Amino acid sequence: MTDRQREILFAIIEEYAELATPVGSVTLAKLFDCSSATIRAEMVKLEQMGYITQPHTSAGRVPTDAGYRLYVNSLQQKIDEESDLLPEHAHAEPADRPTRALATRIQAQTRADFAIRAAVDSLVNLTGNLGLATIGDQIYISGFGNLFSQPEFLQTAQVQAVGKLLDNIKPWLNEVQPNEAINVYIGTENPVGKASNVSLIISRFRSPYSDRSYIGVLGPTRQSYKRVMSLVRHAGIMLEDIIL
Repeated sequence: MTDRQREILFAIIEEYAELATPVGSVTLAKLFDCSSATIRAEMVKLEQMGYITQPHTSAGRVPTDAGYRLYVNSLQQKIDEESDLLPEHAHAEPADRPTRALATRIQAQTRADFAIRAAVDSLVNLTGNLGLATIGDQIYISGFGNLFSQPEFLQTAQVQAVGKLLDNIKPWLNEVQPNEAINVYIGTENPVGKASNVSLIISRFRSPYSDRSYIGVLGPTRQSYKRVMSLVRHAGIMLEDIIL
């Protein structure tokens, strides 16, 4: 894959997350200051590589799970490079407004379980996704309305697949035990509910309830991974800073 093809793929992913409609060559041509024909040629190559697909004839393109994975891996690398620095600055004032709002909500709590619930509720509000966290042997979930209001979940079969995933999320976390600073399971990568068209973004954090506690969000594969991954990662760090 060339650098330009990678940039076009990432632009498709980000535009699709914002607009929720297939991304066409005219839109991309404006972003890259080149002809629509040039963009179309590159899109054909990306489609042949399996990173994007054309849902309808004469429509624009949307990312595939493979395309999202390439994009998320790029973000993951940056997060891994920064993760050693984050705990050192956990007490510092966050730079962006959403992260400051998250910090304010968590830091206002005096009990560990309240702080975890506040973190989940904040993630729900800030990301528009469903939020979840483990509290000992229990799991706290909030934001069903957010999740099922997304255009991806208009079909009954997709809703049922999401339900299957949520029914099995706690035993699956116990079995898989994600250990990275941020863990992302995209679409068909999910062990259950593979047809649900959702991504699970989750972070492990230390807590007095369990040596394996998790906080994260569940949302459509079409979402702003850069923003959501950052918020989930910061939520885990802030919880450790407050409750340990």
